[in-house]
Amino acid sequence: MSYSINVIRHSLAHVMAAAVKNLFGDVKFAIGPDIDNGFYYDFDLEHRFSEEDFAKIEFEMRKIIKSDGRFVREALSKDEALKMFADQPYKIDLIQNLPADEEISVYKLRNFVDLCRGPHVDSTSDLPRDSFKLDKIAGAYWRGDSNNKMLQRIYALVFATKEELDAYIAQREEAEKRDHRKLGPALDLFHFEPDYAPGAVFWHDKGYTIYRNLIEFMRKKQQDAGYIEVKTPRVMDRVLWETSGHWEKYGQHNYSGKTEDDKVFCIRPMNCPGGMLIFGQGIKSYKDLPLRVAEFGEVNRYEASGALHGLLRVREFTQDDAHIFCTKAQMEEECLKTVKFIFEIYKGFGFENVEIKLSTRPEKRIGSDEIWDISEKALMDVLDHNGYKYEIQEGEGAFYGPKLEFVLKDSIGRSWQMGTVQLDMSLPERFDLSYIAEDGSKQRPVMWHRAILGSIERFLGILIENYDGKFPLWLAPVKAVMIPISEKHIEYADKVYEEFKKAGITIEKDYSNESMQKRIRDAQLQKIPYMILVGQKEEDEGKISIRTRDNKQENGIEISGFIKEILNKISNRDLDI
Repeated sequence: MSYSINVIRHSLAHVMAAAVKNLFGDVKFAIGPDIDNGFYYDFDLEHRFSEEDFAKIEFEMRKIIKSDGRFVREALSKDEALKMFADQPYKIDLIQNLPADEEISVYKLRNFVDLCRGPHVDSTSDLPRDSFKLDKIAGAYWRGDSNNKMLQRIYALVFATKEELDAYIAQREEAEKRDHRKLGPALDLFHFEPDYAPGAVFWHDKGYTIYRNLIEFMRKKQQDAGYIEVKTPRVMDRVLWETSGHWEKYGQHNYSGKTEDDKVFCIRPMNCPGGMLIFGQGIKSYKDLPLRVAEFGEVNRYEASGALHGLLRVREFTQDDAHIFCTKAQMEEECLKTVKFIFEIYKGFGFENVEIKLSTRPEKRIGSDEIWDISEKALMDVLDHNGYKYEIQEGEGAFYGPKLEFVLKDSIGRSWQMGTVQLDMSLPERFDLSYIAEDGSKQRPVMWHRAILGSIERFLGILIENYDGKFPLWLAPVKAVMIPISEKHIEYADKVYEEFKKAGITIEKDYSNESMQKRIRDAQLQKIPYMILVGQKEEDEGKISIRTRDNKQENGIEISGFIKEILNKISNRDLDI
């Protein structure tokens, strides 16, 4: 019989708990659910776990697996369960908080018994012996409440095969090397000041150069695709977010304050209300539609300190937002254009593997079922009629409309949820937006919310890790560094340097007293695409030698030809150097 990986993971959690009991005796057991990539189990015992314990716990787990023990389910009354777990306070707490009508079940594995809904494999012989690994130890408060006791949590990795386990570990090790929180400061791109501005980025010159390049790239693409660009205020009356419904849904994440005239203002957590007011200014005709309104809007949202994560989870960020207003007859065509546009943008950064997920109506929502039926069908029709494969996520839509989520894979195989397209027939109603139809009547526009990069900060964090800091030439903040072999070649180096500068190529000098090899190595550590090397031979011939950050070297290169090559690569936004 074959079992799902989740059943295998949960069964192995019981096996680990049994192994801990065998090895350490008096243990109080909490919970041990399966999670992505494995499972964890929380324990309360005097012994302090260390990673040195992992080998003997794994050895004991394999003994249990080899023993062909049966997982035996037993249903109990509440009183029977309380009696069975009388010496297990965390199980008692769980039992006492179960609904009165819920069946209580336990699973027995030889001398180990656990409160559990299941399911499990039939026998430990059905479990793998070489595709799991104890991973790390962490502290965890019981029920996540800091007023409760701190428990010891052991995490484990579990995969269907050893090859999958090894691949995941290798991927994670590579991800740790590429961590943007290390590379960003090392490459002088940005830093954080958690004491003064938690969750906000201090962009350095090089990082801000890339940041601006991203925005300029999107700005040009949007202009070519028929978007206009606007800018709306960051601080506006709270009533706007009450009208939109965002305050009720996300109010606890908003920064707001009362002024002397007793008005409550909000630092915008999203750009939608401003987009509504832009459309509402003046009379719009059907001839004006579709109207594609883009904004690089800075927003602030309060995130718990523990949730902050470098550039990937911040409190202050810029969104590449757009609100597309159109007629009902235009809405599917606009959606298709937007989907194609998104794929084009991602391809420009080298992301070819992109999945689409369609999120449908959530339980708490605004708008009638009729509107939701129309909206969901419109999205499905666009995807179905144009050959796009997609996965449906039931109940995961925005509170005002269904949405498409775009998930891309990076160069080491990790998935990232990126852009969204959301169909909204409710906010135009709430803000009383209208246009004059061809027959002279007032009609409600349909609106698409659209973000492609999402957060500029988060996208840049992903790019740093995807490229391992080795940005394509067009994005790299510094394109080259000038390195004369010795002091006597500085005058010639300066002449070459000025030619690059005159061509508009960002270039640095390294005329330090370090050896040439040390200066080359420093430039490579900074992941600068090119090192321009000049010595006596280059000066005599009026040429240069170049070395790349990947240590490839060419000698006797014509200066003008190489400058032209660099400019062409920048202009074409080539993905290599």
